[in-house]
Amino acid sequence: MALCLADNYGHLYQQKLVTAEEAVKVVKSGDWVQYGEFVMQPRELDAALAKRVNELHDVKVRAVCTTMVPEIVKADPKREHFRFNDWHFSGFSRALHQQNLCNYIPITYHEAKKIINELVNIDVAFVLVAPMDRNGYFNLGTSNSITSYVIEKAKTVIVEVNKSVPVCLGGNSEAVHITQVDYIVESQHNTKLLNLPEPSITPEDRQIASHLMEQLEDGACLQLGIGAMPNAIGAMIAESGLKDLGVHTEMLVDSFVDMYNSGVVTGKRKQIDKGKMVYTFAMGTDKLYDFLDLNPVCASYPVHYTNDPFIIAQNDQVFAINNAIEVDLYSQVASEASGTKQISGTGGQLDFIFASFRSKGGKGFICLSATKKLSDGTVVSRIRPTLSPGTIVTIPRSLNYYVVTEYGIALMKGRTTWQRAEELIKIAHPDFRDELIKEAEKMKIWVRTNKQDA
Repeated sequence: MALCLADNYGHLYQQKLVTAEEAVKVVKSGDWVQYGEFVMQPRELDAALAKRVNELHDVKVRAVCTTMVPEIVKADPKREHFRFNDWHFSGFSRALHQQNLCNYIPITYHEAKKIINELVNIDVAFVLVAPMDRNGYFNLGTSNSITSYVIEKAKTVIVEVNKSVPVCLGGNSEAVHITQVDYIVESQHNTKLLNLPEPSITPEDRQIASHLMEQLEDGACLQLGIGAMPNAIGAMIAESGLKDLGVHTEMLVDSFVDMYNSGVVTGKRKQIDKGKMVYTFAMGTDKLYDFLDLNPVCASYPVHYTNDPFIIAQNDQVFAINNAIEVDLYSQVASEASGTKQISGTGGQLDFIFASFRSKGGKGFICLSATKKLSDGTVVSRIRPTLSPGTIVTIPRSLNYYVVTEYGIALMKGRTTWQRAEELIKIAHPDFRDELIKEAEKMKIWVRTNKQDA
């Protein structure tokens, strides 16, 4: 490798340098193996481990929102040797789950450090990293998140060095030192990080975004989730006249680049990490990865910092904007599953909705289109009397703050059950409102039908 290294680190590097095939020999039957997170998946170590399929049994593998179909899964379609698990479902995890090839691991994201430290076993960690610097550090790239906890907990740490990984500055815990590493594997392909396809923004997304724009204020501190609607609001913010917005988010996406480049984001009014765009992982396109590389305005932190509601709320005017699948008339929010089908995960939505209420001047928004079209063409309401049978609650009604559809914004906090139901019905699709009123009456939720003030 063309690196300017101090002699001691260069010598240590060569001592620990092995092929992927040699490195994965440390994995034993019965082990727990931790893969990387999001776009930081260890492809060559995964492929090497898959080749050992007939030598191993009962090897449990964890990942976080995998952005590939692991080779271990392809090599073992009956799960006789490897058992794959994911802390947060991606489209790949979701498809594998439908084939009974992946299991979900429930987690409240900000609790990950304690969970890993005290409650899980990690025998071997595969960690994708940028090339080592002259001080002996491998940068963790776009996913700080839980990686530092994994490295500390694992009995054996193997890094897979990929020259395509951007060097993402901290923050904290954004790198691992060679002395913490047992084996080094240099990628033979240096595969580029996954570029997410640009989401298709619907008229409903734009209308929801326009409602949110009416709520935003100068100096707001933003958290955006993933998907078309957050991208729509990001594009609108970039073209707005808003001033001195801050960023303290779980996920950094392309739209934050546009907002920063437009001059809207400065972070000058933040109470903590002033001037910094704080995040725990990034996922998007090369535009985002190039922006992150050695950029001191961006600060990568582990998730126990970024997602701790009590830390988030130290910033004023926290505006948390997230998507949902369904909301029922009790104001319970389902954002990760529909019926018994696991779709994504709890992620940091609960963390940021809770924090937004604690933040001085903060607001937390759950956003969803009023309807969805099923595979058979049937149109159904996303605002339902009760959640679909078997559906997991992501945000309990006691924590829900605002709900937004293309028809408006409904405040939930401090409202009675009948007030919540009435406000939700107002922002449901007009075609479903009468039926929702009837269902609310059957459920003994008294919906106010006159103009009398509460």
